[in-house]
Amino acid sequence: MLKKFFVSFILAAFVLATAAMAQPASKPEKAKVIVLRGGKLLTITHGVIENGVLVMEGGKITAVGPAGSTSVPRDAKVIDVVGMTIYPGLIDSETHLGLTEISADRNTNDLVETSDEIMPHMHVYDAFHAETALIPVTRLNGITNAIVAPSEEDTLPGQESFIQLSGRSADEMLMVRDIALPLNFTGRQRRNESFQNSKFPSTRMGMAAQLRQAFIDALDYEQKVSAYEKKKAAGDDKAGAPPKRDLKLEALLPYLQGKRPVVLAAEEPYDLQTAVDLAHEFHLKVILNHVTHSASIIDKIKDTGFPVIVGPIYEQPKEWERYDAVFKMPAELAKRGVKIAFASYDAHNARNLPYAAGFAVGFGLPQEEALKAITLNPAQIWGVDDRLGSLDVGKLANVVVANGSPLDVKTDVKHLFIGGEEIPLTSKQTELRDQYWK
Repeated sequence: MLKKFFVSFILAAFVLATAAMAQPASKPEKAKVIVLRGGKLLTITHGVIENGVLVMEGGKITAVGPAGSTSVPRDAKVIDVVGMTIYPGLIDSETHLGLTEISADRNTNDLVETSDEIMPHMHVYDAFHAETALIPVTRLNGITNAIVAPSEEDTLPGQESFIQLSGRSADEMLMVRDIALPLNFTGRQRRNESFQNSKFPSTRMGMAAQLRQAFIDALDYEQKVSAYEKKKAAGDDKAGAPPKRDLKLEALLPYLQGKRPVVLAAEEPYDLQTAVDLAHEFHLKVILNHVTHSASIIDKIKDTGFPVIVGPIYEQPKEWERYDAVFKMPAELAKRGVKIAFASYDAHNARNLPYAAGFAVGFGLPQEEALKAITLNPAQIWGVDDRLGSLDVGKLANVVVANGSPLDVKTDVKHLFIGGEEIPLTSKQTELRDQYWK
């Protein structure tokens, strides 16, 4: 009896499986169309639309325009945002997100490798921690994309990555794995205290000499590899063994060839001038960084033609500067036609990015330029403006809905979309607030 039951059970299972296989595969559910209707659209590239409609589908913006002339798909999820301001996701041009969690705990910090000052073959993506609790905190203020960079203790600390602040894994969040190479030329790289009598430079001229030698070695390495490959391609029996692979020198080549930018960080005039001369000597493609205390040579900065990441602008002036020299630097650069972008230079407080731009407005930077400096300008500087930086059809649907200007500290973000997907406005901080509010 039991045997007959098992036979019947197996036959029934087989029939059901066969029937299921015979059925046509179900069609994947169509991605939901999301419409933001009635808000004020800050498009960045084509002005302000006071009563607008923005349509998102398939992770991209598919329509932007006035409410009266922009059609709304019938199957769309419509969100009424009357009285709200809609703008593109903000871009932070230097953070340490995913490289640090608790500053006082060394085991949660992967910020810099201090065993050598010249480490261009290191990659931020090898250390990037996608699950960091600091990313949800940063998103709450409308930041959707960021550069992740090592800290500045080394002159060449490793290559930066460009991330999207949402994704199921690091692979999804890393939009550009190696986007730029920081070249730091400030006093923080002169290891003249705890590293006395070591191989590390303790002077500006020592840093410049070390960098120059690294670049010359890389170019020599390139020539040797190229010569070997030519002989091998020609079938030369005397080609010999290939040059020993050198990851450090190999990593410098895309930057010496001008294929990727070097982010040159300097603060004071002498450091900046020396570093810029070095960049010209090796024909580097440059993005200037900081220039915080270099107002005295601002016209020379303009003449380089390089874009500038400005900040931090909350620093006190040096004894030789006016009280407002640092605060006015973004406005003075923009007035001269220099493309600027803002950065938080942080992980724990990266959410304050828009307030740096707002602070600069108080010292003469036009509001439109301040908003561009955290949206379109960084997208152009990093070469991702075909996907990010403005509310244009075809771009990624990284969109913020807030109850005011992004530059105003009183503004609260009410909806956040990354890749067309609405992101919950929660973080460890909001969870603790809600838990203990009563």
